[in-house]
Amino acid sequence: MSMPAGGTGLFAVVDGYSAGRFLPAAFARAGAAVLHVQSTPRWLTCTPAPDLSPYVGNIVHDGVERTAARLAEMGVAGIIAGQESGVPVADQLAERLGIAGNGTRLSLARRDKFHMTETLRAAGIRCARQWKSDDAAQLAALATADGSFPYVVKPLSSASSDGVAICRTADQVRAAATRILGTTNLFEQPNAEVLMQSYLDGVEYIVDVVLHDGVRHVCGTWRYDKPLRDGRRLYDKDVLLAPDQAPVADLIRYVDTVLPALDIRHGAAHAEVIMTADGPALVEVGARLNGNMDPEFHDLCLGGNQADLTALSFARPDEFVRLHGGTVYQRRRAALVYNAETSATGTVEAVDEEVLASIAALPTVRLVVPKLRPGDRMLPTVDLLTSTLRVYFAGDSDADVLADYRRVVAMRNAVYRLTDPVPHASLSGAR
Repeated sequence: MSMPAGGTGLFAVVDGYSAGRFLPAAFARAGAAVLHVQSTPRWLTCTPAPDLSPYVGNIVHDGVERTAARLAEMGVAGIIAGQESGVPVADQLAERLGIAGNGTRLSLARRDKFHMTETLRAAGIRCARQWKSDDAAQLAALATADGSFPYVVKPLSSASSDGVAICRTADQVRAAATRILGTTNLFEQPNAEVLMQSYLDGVEYIVDVVLHDGVRHVCGTWRYDKPLRDGRRLYDKDVLLAPDQAPVADLIRYVDTVLPALDIRHGAAHAEVIMTADGPALVEVGARLNGNMDPEFHDLCLGGNQADLTALSFARPDEFVRLHGGTVYQRRRAALVYNAETSATGTVEAVDEEVLASIAALPTVRLVVPKLRPGDRMLPTVDLLTSTLRVYFAGDSDADVLADYRRVVAMRNAVYRLTDPVPHASLSGAR
């Protein structure tokens, strides 16, 4: 494995799944090459395996010392996590090589939600109250003793709202914890304990940033609209907010306290924050790209994207700080990202290309991403991974975007033809 002629640096991406697939092209635009590091012996099954063709090679991680030695031999100048599973390995390798990274001191707090919240609490930052246990009955008893229902029950370390339940009774707490214990999370790690947190009541938001040595640029702020279905908040739409729109400034000030408290100083971060009656409170933050990020779409509505900014922060850090340090995005278009839900069950026989074409032809639709293929099993939506369709909208006004969003909601059930279908249950329409 060698770097192509003309490259200005070599960087490693650990687990280039999900939005991490956009990093090789972003580094190429920054004049650099990328190597892939696979953190597990086999590819994870929760998401499609990375396309390795844009990388100069792939190294299967087999211990920090051995992998770091190989990266040092190749002259790797920086290491970036492509998705959540790559965060601890990226931290370990960067620290071992003595190159820019977030270090390992708080690496666990950047992945384990219990440690994340306890770290914020120790720093005096507003966050949920919480408990963890390997005993579902104990969590139910703790909820009863505390008495501040509802509670949120979820795995300690996962993503995409995997296993998250809002519980209004002790029996629901026990049942939710029992469903999680003894299973594995999205990244195929055992769920030996379960997290229970106080319910944060309010609207949830996204704040995306890129940093170099603690100097940050805010890439975008989005409002989550998540309807409640059977004790779960399902992803519906992410709505882009203007930087001068309330409560963006308050959210950014809050995230500016969270990032240093968790030693997030380099690369991308994706924070999810609820605006409660007492002010912002963190749901969680990932030291990686926003999974909904699409570079061309974000360039259109924001004038830049998190992948390119991350590549610039590593490959040309002085330029990143000079152009973007301490700044906040501009909203160039009204924008929305929709993740379609379903209540149907069945095997996908075909994707209706005419319906997809009708969706794509709507004035504000920029990208349509079907999540299922013929032969896949459709299940009722319980989290982001079981949503059926992702659609990106951008237009001149929020009204234009919302009008097309409602049209897509009306068409979503016609996108797939199912064999052995169980009919759709009643779902509320566009919100």
